[in-house]
Amino acid sequence: MLIREFLYVDVEKVRSILAQVEGSVPETSSAAERTVRHGHADSRVTHAYESSDESRIDKSLADSLFPSLEDSLNSEGLVRDITAEVREADYWTSGSLRAENPPGSLVRLTAPGALFDARYVSASFAGLAASVTGFQGIDSGTPAPATLPPAVRRRMNKSQGKGSKKHETSNELEDRIPEFTFPGSEDFNSENLRSMIKIARGLFTPGLHLNFFPAEGFDYSVSVRLNEGRQYLDSDPEILFARYGTHEQDWTLVGSIGHHADEASSIFDGAGSFTDESGRVVRGRAAKFVNRFLGFMGASGFSDLPQYPGFSVVPLAVYRQIPVGERS
Repeated sequence: MLIREFLYVDVEKVRSILAQVEGSVPETSSAAERTVRHGHADSRVTHAYESSDESRIDKSLADSLFPSLEDSLNSEGLVRDITAEVREADYWTSGSLRAENPPGSLVRLTAPGALFDARYVSASFAGLAASVTGFQGIDSGTPAPATLPPAVRRRMNKSQGKGSKKHETSNELEDRIPEFTFPGSEDFNSENLRSMIKIARGLFTPGLHLNFFPAEGFDYSVSVRLNEGRQYLDSDPEILFARYGTHEQDWTLVGSIGHHADEASSIFDGAGSFTDESGRVVRGRAAKFVNRFLGFMGASGFSDLPQYPGFSVVPLAVYRQIPVGERS
């Protein structure tokens, strides 16, 4: 018996595919029960009386939607389990991975994966900086200064003057680190922590990422971006990481292949132009040129795209199996 602990389910996509496979999607389950009893009111006159105990059960079938879909996909041969294949390095580089799993293919993969979110990095570093300044204040007997950078204070004051709540944007993640220095360690200071946050949010767009590493000993990875607001996914990254940690553990992913990464050397050579022979700007050419350069950045590791020979998956569900022991 397979019991799943879901990390993520895209219910709308699951409903859509299940409706196409099965022709319909169950929404609720109802059951009614009526009990009829007969008895004697007294010793002289027999009365027939009826008492009904009617219970109606209405339950959501959201938790069973994905298992139903997974069973249907398995029975129809529409999903391919690639767990065993992607453990082998040759499968990634021989061309078999691309040939057997083109974009749009439904796949299932169980492999070690780790969560990553630049917002959690920022929150953790901000807590670390606060702790350091707090300990410094205790040791010295006077509160240690822990001020935000001047540019940040000016921005916050300007926002408060408008009387509106300012939403935190990605370029403000590093601004949560107060100014501080750590005695005895020149490398441990506020600027270094901010630099690490900049790297984190530059390489991974702020939001929840799940990176799979199925081929042991190799850097080949499967990248998955989990959209917030989907079922089971906690919106607070601190709660999510407190529950699941940052280390790798086995997750099962079911979804469709988004795209395969190309080799960096074959993506962008600088050739091309935004204009035609008459000097007129051609929008299509401009889009292709910029997209090729973005692909080059991704293959080089500087944008939120998979690196060769990795690939991305559009997730339907992510879960881990709950161990079920033998009952005595």
